[in-house]
Amino acid sequence: MKIDNYIDGVFIKPSSGEYLDNIDPSTGKIYGQIPKSNYKDVADAIQSAKKAFSLWSKLTSADRSNHLMRVADRIEQRLEELALAESKDNGKPLKVARTVDIPRAVDNFRFFASAILHENSEIHDVGDNGFNYTLRRPVGVVACISPWNLPLYLFTWKIAPALAAGNTVVAKPSEITPATAFLLSTILDEVNFPKGVLNIIHGTGLEVGEPLVSHPDVPIISFTGGTVTGERINKIAASSFKKISLELGGKNPNVIFSDCDFEQMIKTTLKSSFSNQGQICLCGSRIIVEKSIYDRFLISFIAKTKKLRIGPPSDPTTQIGAIVSADHKEKILSYIKLAESEGGKIECGGESVVVDGDNSGGYYISPTIITGLDMNCRTNQEEIFGPVVTVMPFDSEDEALELANNSKYGLASTIWTNDLKKAHRVANNIYTGIVWVNSWLVRDLRTPFGGVKNSGVGREGGFESLQFFTEPKNIYIDLK
Repeated sequence: MKIDNYIDGVFIKPSSGEYLDNIDPSTGKIYGQIPKSNYKDVADAIQSAKKAFSLWSKLTSADRSNHLMRVADRIEQRLEELALAESKDNGKPLKVARTVDIPRAVDNFRFFASAILHENSEIHDVGDNGFNYTLRRPVGVVACISPWNLPLYLFTWKIAPALAAGNTVVAKPSEITPATAFLLSTILDEVNFPKGVLNIIHGTGLEVGEPLVSHPDVPIISFTGGTVTGERINKIAASSFKKISLELGGKNPNVIFSDCDFEQMIKTTLKSSFSNQGQICLCGSRIIVEKSIYDRFLISFIAKTKKLRIGPPSDPTTQIGAIVSADHKEKILSYIKLAESEGGKIECGGESVVVDGDNSGGYYISPTIITGLDMNCRTNQEEIFGPVVTVMPFDSEDEALELANNSKYGLASTIWTNDLKKAHRVANNIYTGIVWVNSWLVRDLRTPFGGVKNSGVGREGGFESLQFFTEPKNIYIDLK
């Protein structure tokens, strides 16, 4: 697969003429080429989006909705092709891409295409003197930058509401997983999506991301990714008063009380720990268990983790696929070594895995459980973003909250208890943007999504997204 940029409705090679290698993480082999774009490509894309804004922003909500629905329909029609591409590009099991990632991309477009048909405006009557009414207007050219862990899922999570609200977009997918973003550009071409409204630029953060968020004609930025990059974007945006939404890292606590439904909790905790090889910002990487069931939990959790099947993403029996890149695999392994040096005990996993046959060069790590660590150690404080969890006991509800809140992150948390009052109490006092009680990763597109502390700035989802991608304008009419 040789990928091109998509600017003003045309497939264009990078101005540099240079390409980056795209590597299949399940084999470790090069299978494609990615544009090595630069500031010139970014500037061209921004100019295209700026030119298209005057027409796109003036379309009726119904017209924009129809355009977005056609994209959603075509994604659905090409689901199998997109799932295969996502699995190969990212290393995730094909069944996950087929049942989660690509269907969610369809839902993202359909949800926001429908949402804009149900907007209303506010009117504030001031009696016989007059009245105020409030309109929401699109901001302009939006920079959308998405990560590699859920490539099309999170790419469309940003693009769909930005377009629905009447903005035009310059979008940068991760250079590690560009395939489905490129296939999305072919879908735009197939459905005759208005030219220049959505431009997709491939390349690195330094050569594409930085000039994109720095450009004076980009007043609004939506970014999902690492906290260090988010901090850099925040500084750039602050200097020119750009509007920003940053969904950053997580070190999410999974708090387990002894009165929980044990079997349901174990089943879900396996998923919340190791889904997508632990490469989901919402995974529960710090497992905090009430002491009275700690030993029982550990025995059961270790036994079930050891049974998880590691293998090629295309194998329908695979439960743990490949890590996204060689560099990320080494980062994860380095944290496992760090955990041992900090006094942790590797209860299971913690090692590189070689898969037979053509996949022997792929990037695989066995799911890892670590005990015996202090909550303040680096392993418990820094985001690893892999199939690695720590487990520690607690005695009381207050101690559980103290451990759960002892983090610079605050994205999501999970609470397991059958005591309704306790569930409400703990959920209220745990400091995260999202709390799941007796469940995990139940996503309702109408609800606000985002975190506190170093997990980000702002909220996305539902009308929160449409409000972020618009600016309110108050108008007063004098009747005197």
